[in-house]
Amino acid sequence: MAGIDDVAQAAGVSTATVSRALRGLPNVSASTRARVRAEAERLGYVPSPSAASLATGRTRTIGVITPWVNRWFFANVIEGAERALRSVGYDVLLYTFEVDDGRPRRKVDPTVLRRRVDGTLVVGLPLEDDEVASLVALGTPLAFVGSGPADQVTVRLDDVRTGSLATRHLLDLGHRVVGHITGQPDLVSSWSPPVERSTGYERALRKAGIEPSPDLVVNGGFDVAGGRSSTKELLRRRPDVTAIFAASDEMAMGAILAARDLGLDVPGDLSVVGVDGHDLGELVGLTTIGQDAYQQGADASMLLMEMINGAPVPESLTYPTHLVRRSSTSQPRRR
Repeated sequence: MAGIDDVAQAAGVSTATVSRALRGLPNVSASTRARVRAEAERLGYVPSPSAASLATGRTRTIGVITPWVNRWFFANVIEGAERALRSVGYDVLLYTFEVDDGRPRRKVDPTVLRRRVDGTLVVGLPLEDDEVASLVALGTPLAFVGSGPADQVTVRLDDVRTGSLATRHLLDLGHRVVGHITGQPDLVSSWSPPVERSTGYERALRKAGIEPSPDLVVNGGFDVAGGRSSTKELLRRRPDVTAIFAASDEMAMGAILAARDLGLDVPGDLSVVGVDGHDLGELVGLTTIGQDAYQQGADASMLLMEMINGAPVPESLTYPTHLVRRSSTSQPRRR
């Protein structure tokens, strides 16, 4: 295999110039950079990641912390981040901290990241204050996607507006008894998406002159099965419900399945709206509040790159959402 000395000799430059040219560092002319890269490709030279790490003090790895990898939002954010990072020569070190109704989540342990990553991306995992502080104490850049504390770099939606937009859509159609399927009931952070989407739901109801009722809110656990079971619970408790706002598309799909199980027509007997823009939403005719999760992951990872390189970055990026009307919502049928 060719070494850096071979590339330097072929290109007529020093080994230091080869290193700088291949790493995209400044103070190398465009013509020299092109010549070095051409010779490296011709000789089949591949820089050693370990050598590069020793030279720069960087691991060229980003830690990603998330509760799940098999749910739509999280999978799309992680894919967007991983592809963007790979394009600039970085790898991803993935850690999952599953949130489950039946048992407490294990605490984030920053020691598993120390000296192994150049930065950390937290995807949709509400953290306690001491956990955030422990990640900050690592001394490497930190960013959040989906939810994050006000004093940290965060890429997210305006979740209050999202909840209001979904609920207003149902109210504008004429629904007055609107149920809500939220996420985990014991989330620790007031800035988590389900908490803020519920706030938006309540604000929209109050603005329409309707006082929110606790017996119209159920926990769906952010998956299809949870949406299905919680919808049945909601309709047993309140059979007068004519519409449901689910805080995610997967829970909304579960609500549609529950309606089918109970012999109800969607949207004739029950209108359903979700949040995400899930790839399968169109297949089931789901009205949703769409978002671009893939781009959020890509942009958050590039913010980390800028932070690693010492560039200033905005404290937050707020992504737009939009109503996607499909066949799962309509005016309520007269009863």
